[in-house]
Amino acid sequence: MTTLLERLEEEPNNDALKTEIRNLDLLARKAFFNNQWQINTGALLLLISAIIFGIALNVRQKLVFQIEIPQVIEKNDFHLRSLVQRGILIVGAIVLFLALGASFYTKDYLQSFNIAESQAGLAEVAVEQIEIVEVNTGTEGMRPFEQPAVTELASEDIEPSPLPEMVDEAGQVAVRPEGTFPDLESILKQHGTFRGPLARGVSFHKNIPVVWKPADGTNIIWKTPLPKNGNNSPVIWGDRLFLAGADGGGKIIYCYNRHSGTLLWQKVVNNIPGSPAQSPKVTDDTGLSAPTLTTDGLSVYAIFATGDIISLDLSGKEVWSRNLGVPDNHYGHSSSLVSWKEKLFVQYDTNLGGKVMALDCRTGQTIWETEREVKISWSSPILASVGDKLQLVLASDPLVAAYDLDSGKELWSVDCMMGEVGPAPAWGSGLVFAANEYAKLVAIRPGTNAAAIVWESNEYLPEVASPVVADGLLFIGTSYGVLAAYDAQSGEKHWEHECSGGFYASPMVADGKLYALDMEGVMHIFKVDKEKTLIGEPELGEETVATPAFAPGKIYIRGEKNLYCIGNE
Repeated sequence: MTTLLERLEEEPNNDALKTEIRNLDLLARKAFFNNQWQINTGALLLLISAIIFGIALNVRQKLVFQIEIPQVIEKNDFHLRSLVQRGILIVGAIVLFLALGASFYTKDYLQSFNIAESQAGLAEVAVEQIEIVEVNTGTEGMRPFEQPAVTELASEDIEPSPLPEMVDEAGQVAVRPEGTFPDLESILKQHGTFRGPLARGVSFHKNIPVVWKPADGTNIIWKTPLPKNGNNSPVIWGDRLFLAGADGGGKIIYCYNRHSGTLLWQKVVNNIPGSPAQSPKVTDDTGLSAPTLTTDGLSVYAIFATGDIISLDLSGKEVWSRNLGVPDNHYGHSSSLVSWKEKLFVQYDTNLGGKVMALDCRTGQTIWETEREVKISWSSPILASVGDKLQLVLASDPLVAAYDLDSGKELWSVDCMMGEVGPAPAWGSGLVFAANEYAKLVAIRPGTNAAAIVWESNEYLPEVASPVVADGLLFIGTSYGVLAAYDAQSGEKHWEHECSGGFYASPMVADGKLYALDMEGVMHIFKVDKEKTLIGEPELGEETVATPAFAPGKIYIRGEKNLYCIGNE
């Protein structure tokens, strides 16, 4: 591997060499996990054998004494028997100790390749290194555009602005009876959840831009700095856009006017009963505010790595809040929220066990809660239309499973995942798709009481970015910078494309195009088609891991430091 990487530095455009590196990387990963399984299994067999051996020796010794020729037993004979039995016990204990020691004494041979330093994996080092050039952010030579007024944020709440009338994409006043939850038609016109309507990664808005240049202001409607860090993605309902941020100093929810970028209000999240006095330890690439909010047009809901979950009305006033228990999570909680009618769904898979729950959107009380036999997960739930009903679909190690929205009953599950599962499932073409690095990509056909794997692949696997399905095609974005398109029904790979940066943001489909935003801030735009047609690769000018949100004629992108509204002018 070291030799191949040295060659790659000399031949950065050698595609055959890159393929060879990826194949070797895949082989090394498989060998490593197979080796771990063999060692652990061998240690367990050794332990069991030692116990059986000790028991057998003890039984044998007793039988030998039972069949000896009767003779006068002197005191020394009893002493000898005692010593023999004691010796058997001592030898058995020594063997048991050695077996336990062998089970823990394992060596991670992949450390020699320095892949354990990040989640990105060995394949990431095979990506061609691109020099980062400082982008001019000054006003000299820039075409002027409207810069929104930004209020300096204090530790206390900003006074909520009056709640204006909600308008739909046609500019008409949206009249909704108070307290009525939106129907499917209304949800499909918004971007109220992570990855858009029903969390599926497909937006139905049109006239989405394909060209922008922040350096000179081309198609940049507005841009505003973000006060607090957060890896959650923007969500939109009507003319309002919602984000959250958190650090050691506190947690805040923001509401912006999506047309002008004006900050309408901010809400400090504090004084929640059960909330920890100190924030849990998290990694930078997850943070304290990784889960994306969700909104149903009546309220906006947010959850943080502390286990705090809160509901606000659209003017920023608290409706309810509670603490679900601090999640035992070594990276930080990142599962986004999704709602349907009066239920808010929370995937809560931690090191202490897995569960999924439905909370009442109006009160925050638990409607149902289902324990799950899974390991910790960073994935987010989606809503899949199976037959004439919606199902809540979750991915984790080892299960991809679906649950009834009304009762929380498990409808079906497939044991097919492994590792630290981050990508959310996808739904389309009558199939559920799940994928994870170190595991595989699977297409699952749901059934009434069971489900079956239709096809699977292990060529390109995502680490964080979720797959998306549209027009019979499945799209995958990897953390080492490869986009791949598959036939959703057969699994046949139609095309692949190597990008300069890897993908944490999930690819989205809108207006017949695939929008894939890499970590360097480059948006790779393709036609949704079996043939690879690259439309453009506009750059944002700053790094990002957030998935973009869409509105009619607009894209909203959360960068590392700024929030952007991009539209055709």
